[in-house]
Amino acid sequence: MLLKDIKTWVTVPPSGIGGAFWVIVKLTTDDGIEGVGECYGIPVSGDIACAMVEDTFERYIAGEDPHHVETMFRRVYSAGFTQRPDVSMMGVFSGIEIAIWDILGKAHDLPLYQLLGGRFHERLRTYTYLYPESLSADGNPGDGAPDVYHDGDAAAARALDYIDMGFTAVKQDPAGPYSFQGGRELSLTELSRCEDNVRKIREAVGDRADILFGTHGQMTTSSAIRLARRLEPYDPLWFEEPCPPDQMEAIGKVAAATSIPIASGERLTTRVEFHQALKAGVSILQPDIGRSGGVWETKKIAAMAELFNAQVAPHIYCGPIAHAAAAHVAFSCPNFLILETIQTEFHDAILQRPLDWEAGYMPAPGEPGLGITLNEAVIESHPYISGGRLHLEMCQAALDSNNQKTITEIE
Repeated sequence: MLLKDIKTWVTVPPSGIGGAFWVIVKLTTDDGIEGVGECYGIPVSGDIACAMVEDTFERYIAGEDPHHVETMFRRVYSAGFTQRPDVSMMGVFSGIEIAIWDILGKAHDLPLYQLLGGRFHERLRTYTYLYPESLSADGNPGDGAPDVYHDGDAAAARALDYIDMGFTAVKQDPAGPYSFQGGRELSLTELSRCEDNVRKIREAVGDRADILFGTHGQMTTSSAIRLARRLEPYDPLWFEEPCPPDQMEAIGKVAAATSIPIASGERLTTRVEFHQALKAGVSILQPDIGRSGGVWETKKIAAMAELFNAQVAPHIYCGPIAHAAAAHVAFSCPNFLILETIQTEFHDAILQRPLDWEAGYMPAPGEPGLGITLNEAVIESHPYISGGRLHLEMCQAALDSNNQKTITEIE
């Protein structure tokens, strides 16, 4: 059994939830077994991302036995004489590698988690963002929809909706916009808005749900500590990526200054960078399997975290293929905490049978491989236009520490 052919797609989710586009990979072996994967957040146009995936497959993967995962990882990790973490190349490889594991599961007629040490958890606890009920095409609140990101009452009401669905944890990032400039000092208005949102959510949900607080790495160390002190009375499960991901020492200083567990990892790749996060004091790792190096590397990251008494909460802001792969790794990890989830009509439609939920939890699948089958016609009916938006984009304006007017202008 050798890896023979590759096909890629870029598909555009109509709601914008999960990013502006998804890069999907299908590999086929010389004996006809197919596997599917998904790349996360390659920071170029979707068509260029597909070309990178196809080029990497032809250079380093084609003709290889799919069992040789370590060999293929080292080839791509070292591509171009780099031999270091590279967020773009690891995004490329991760999608390919997920498809390889799907093939291996099918070849051995076993669910993927059985090849990773076996099922440790019977079901996975999941969480969701507080998405508005009505969305525009870019994923923002639709006309007339309450702004759950900047309105504490709307956030609290939406949190109760998700609790009614069975979720026991909800997440919000009310401190935006997220600027390209790196760490900045939040304005008093932003600090107060964040505190108000969390307070109102906690008052609404009581102890029925954890609150997860995201920031996307936009603060200086001092600003993050100021915000953490405001949030502590409401007992969030975590304070996520308080400083830019290239400022791990700063994140460690925040971890030492607050009682809230620090989470980070969606913008990190390979165990090298996650080891740095653990040494800094991050206690909840958030690898995105479509970027972190794939299934095997993410399993290594989780095992390494056990040595630091840390937990794993896989990041998911993509399509259902990476979502399924992250779930299989999570099922096999003793230190799994909670899994991010996204479910929209389009997430369901691109699969022949949607992923399963049971009142806020994911049950273990029993089908071989990832346990999913693509609906290729639906994928192809939502094509990406060359040169369109990137998967995610940051605000391209510098912000100061009293930026209420600037926020209004940007938004």
